[in-house]
Amino acid sequence: MERTAKVIRKTNETDIKLQLSIDGEGQSNIDTSVPFLNHMLDLFTKHGQFDFFVDAKGDIEIDDHHTTEDIAICLGQALREALGDKKGIKRYGNAFVPMDEALAQVVIDLSNRPHLELRAQLPSQKVGTFDTELVHEFLWKLALEARMNLHVVVHYGQNTHHIIEAIFKALGRALDEATTIDPRIKGVPSTKGML
Repeated sequence: MERTAKVIRKTNETDIKLQLSIDGEGQSNIDTSVPFLNHMLDLFTKHGQFDFFVDAKGDIEIDDHHTTEDIAICLGQALREALGDKKGIKRYGNAFVPMDEALAQVVIDLSNRPHLELRAQLPSQKVGTFDTELVHEFLWKLALEARMNLHVVVHYGQNTHHIIEAIFKALGRALDEATTIDPRIKGVPSTKGML
């Protein structure tokens, strides 16, 4: 079973083409026109062992908000579509990732009950030209569209770049665990009989 999905989203603010393969090799081709987001998505892909391709154009002359938000929407939709009926998946994922002085933890439940809990203090409002408040926007829209319960806890850290990098690496690793097929699981991992 090939767990892949393509999403195209065109609005007055963005034009996005995205493809995700859950069972990949960590290959990426990412062009979002937002350099810091490119870097974070590349890390997410490598640490999640996904194959991820995105070509995004947006109104970055205004700011990076619409592009960042819409990529998260598309990624969430692609993830939900690629997972299909979720039969045999582990469902839960948990990853701790250190990045120098920063330590981030991401815990995921692919429950069909979208929620974001973000416990992180980001010392700087910007990393380069990227507004760090967009980390919350990205994670929330991803959780909403993928319909997952997403908890992100930064235990400590001082450098904003390191903190965000640890978050995205941990996100990839936790999602890799949650989407892994476990041959012992028959059907969906829920006493309700559905996710």
